[in-house]
Amino acid sequence: MAAQSRENFVGRFWKKLENNKVACQLCPRFCILGENQRGFCFVRENVGGELILTTYGRSSGFCIDPIEKKPLNHFYPGTGILSFGTAGCNLGCKFCQNWDLSKSAESDRLTEKVTPKQIAQYAKQTGCKSVAFTYNDPVVFAEYAIAVADACHAAGVLTVAVTAGYIAPEARKEFFGCMDAANVDLKAFTDRFYREIASGTLKPVLDTLVYLKQKTKVWLEITTLIIPGENDSDNELAQMTEWIVENLGNDVPLHFTAFHPDFKMRNVPATPTGTLKRARDIAISKGIRYVYTGNIHDQEGQSTYCHACKKMLIERNWYELGEYHINNGRCAYCGVVCSGHFENTPGGWGSKRQPVYFQ
Repeated sequence: MAAQSRENFVGRFWKKLENNKVACQLCPRFCILGENQRGFCFVRENVGGELILTTYGRSSGFCIDPIEKKPLNHFYPGTGILSFGTAGCNLGCKFCQNWDLSKSAESDRLTEKVTPKQIAQYAKQTGCKSVAFTYNDPVVFAEYAIAVADACHAAGVLTVAVTAGYIAPEARKEFFGCMDAANVDLKAFTDRFYREIASGTLKPVLDTLVYLKQKTKVWLEITTLIIPGENDSDNELAQMTEWIVENLGNDVPLHFTAFHPDFKMRNVPATPTGTLKRARDIAISKGIRYVYTGNIHDQEGQSTYCHACKKMLIERNWYELGEYHINNGRCAYCGVVCSGHFENTPGGWGSKRQPVYFQ
């Protein structure tokens, strides 16, 4: 890929229309942009009849996190992951926990200018097993993420997308074609929620989940932020988990995480611990083998258990690992496979969160 400045980096996934307009084909919004107009995501702009990615090569900051923070519990537990994001988002969630990044003009927050090769080399030098595209949704900076992923793979570093999965089919194939793992945020299981709370639609997300599971080798985990009164009913949770088992199988880890009041939903109470445990119980009753709770202290709900003999395989206390009983990807007690990517000895990164500054 030829180097381009951020001011003139021509993106992929668009087509030229009459009257110098362009049609973005990255996500299901399919924004049509006149001269100098930006899409819903705010970071893709029509400049001179070309679609420009204004955030290419620029970041809101870098940090080495525990892999469990993404959250990924079945993808090399205990390892450190170099994480970064840019700005912008193609959804409009009223509860956004990173609204200062996803809703900012890119010039407000983006300070780091780092090449894909620099990112890959730093991850390699610091012993990070992988690099995560996170904080804001990497779909909106797909070209940069793809270039970084290519550099990472050349250096022997894995790549992880933390995404809402709101992406069009053509872009989906190329974007996930360079990812080793993904955590997809399934925000709810109703069109009403996606339309009124997230400014999107449900079906493209479900399509992404099915694509990842059935058409790729990307390791997949799912997260649902449970919001009181919005997506926490027994009926919705049952329908969602039944759909997961039927369409994705029973071995895709599912994370239920606690909401805290933020952005445009400050009047909604935080998620009670009991609600997350109820959601976990429902998912397990529907046959999902690995169900976790997050954003609360719940050692039982954060640990991994063998689905056959029920013994604890990985003990977790927040992001700290304790007991570890997996040998060659199998339960050390009964020998049944534990789905995921595991080494016989877990990583030792722990719960540290280490900011990174490129000079």
